[in-house]
Amino acid sequence: MTAYRNGEISHWMAASRAADGPADPEGRRAADLPEGEQDLVIVGGGLTGLWAAYHAALDRPAAKITVLEAEEVGYGASGRNGGWLSPLIPGNRAVYAEAARKRGQDGAAAVASFQREMEGAIDDTLRVLEEEGIQADQHRGGHLRVATTPAAMKRLELTHAADLANGYRAEDLELLDAEAVTKRIAIRPALGGLLTRSTVRIDPAKLIHGLAAVVEAKGVRILEGTRATHIAPGAVTTERGSVRATTVLSCLEAYSGQIDSDARGLGKRDIIPVNSSMIVTNRLPERVWERIGWQGRECLGDAAHTFVYAQRTADDRIAIGGRGTPYAFNSGTPGQGSVDARTVRTLSDRLQLFFPGVQFTIEHAWRGAIGVTRDWCAGITFDPATRIGVVRGFAGHGVTATHLAARTLLDRAAGRDSALTQLPWNDHDSGRWEPEPLRWLGVHAMYRLFGVADRWEESRHSQNTSLIARFGSRLAGLSE
Repeated sequence: MTAYRNGEISHWMAASRAADGPADPEGRRAADLPEGEQDLVIVGGGLTGLWAAYHAALDRPAAKITVLEAEEVGYGASGRNGGWLSPLIPGNRAVYAEAARKRGQDGAAAVASFQREMEGAIDDTLRVLEEEGIQADQHRGGHLRVATTPAAMKRLELTHAADLANGYRAEDLELLDAEAVTKRIAIRPALGGLLTRSTVRIDPAKLIHGLAAVVEAKGVRILEGTRATHIAPGAVTTERGSVRATTVLSCLEAYSGQIDSDARGLGKRDIIPVNSSMIVTNRLPERVWERIGWQGRECLGDAAHTFVYAQRTADDRIAIGGRGTPYAFNSGTPGQGSVDARTVRTLSDRLQLFFPGVQFTIEHAWRGAIGVTRDWCAGITFDPATRIGVVRGFAGHGVTATHLAARTLLDRAAGRDSALTQLPWNDHDSGRWEPEPLRWLGVHAMYRLFGVADRWEESRHSQNTSLIARFGSRLAGLSE
């Protein structure tokens, strides 16, 4: 394999910086800390934090709002993800339904409402991008999940039925046979697929940088290179000093465990960072695209247990991601995001499986960390007494969910009783992860089981999901 750029946050961020011109080596947003009390301080300059700042500035144009970011906006998962504005709920529907029932709600209705709000968040994101003039290569081509084994096809059929039962509209879903899949994208081993029409492709860095610029234009102060170390009622302590605030929102996702705080949801074992890696190819010539198809520019995934996710970029590359090495001991985070050679080979091999005979060059590899709670469900909390809010645990489904979470946090901070504050991720208790080394062993065992199950199903062209995978799903709490 030829040499490729490795890490440096992501291909998206590197390309966005190049388009913006040379950066100030001291940081583009290195202003002094505000001296007076802020109405709202947001810790974390990713999508959740910036969406919260955006809507807060719309609600109260005169409010003093500051965003604190340890590195640069988009440094975490917001600038490293696969670029899917997806309607997938960030968590297990059965768990959310049970949580709703414990609060006296109709569990099925609560999950269906959650699903409708996720769909609405996609539409609302597109509306904001259009109104604010943010060009993030947004394109609604849908999400095509492809089955390459009979067992995977059965899982897609079950998923289709479950989606319809949990709030999806029938017109937004379509089961496809092998011919219909290959007419869209010529994936050689495809046996069929499931198309979700509402999903939108975006460039994550263009989204984050465009949103940051709009937020600043509305008077929000964004401070990069300002690492928060402690969150307390009325104040956030940083390595540069303290910032006083009436309300504090923690929007740190996978980095939540690095903050010292007694706030609910920010304990060292409330959330762990799970790695997800990506590669991007060279720009492919038109003759290759004539062979592959992909003219609809759908977001592409498969129905394997160790699934991959991909997009055809606006400049005609293929970006594809998957879990790779999933977890670093003691909740280590990925830094600048370099990827081990084995993971790069695994993702490259998946491309070759999908498109045999097509020549690719890998130009850039990177990884990021998604925040995962013990039950793999996201949660939102807000304490009216301390006026501290926390959101975490998107588990890889955050590009859409961040927008919905930000609006929900603001409703709760304002004391508004809305449809959003009734959703079942509000005050959801996910439990706590086991201490080390048990959680390292557990996470790696789960992914090892899923990998074995995939190889078993693919080598035998299995008709049914492997018992190994079923055991792994129950072990992790992923079964619905």
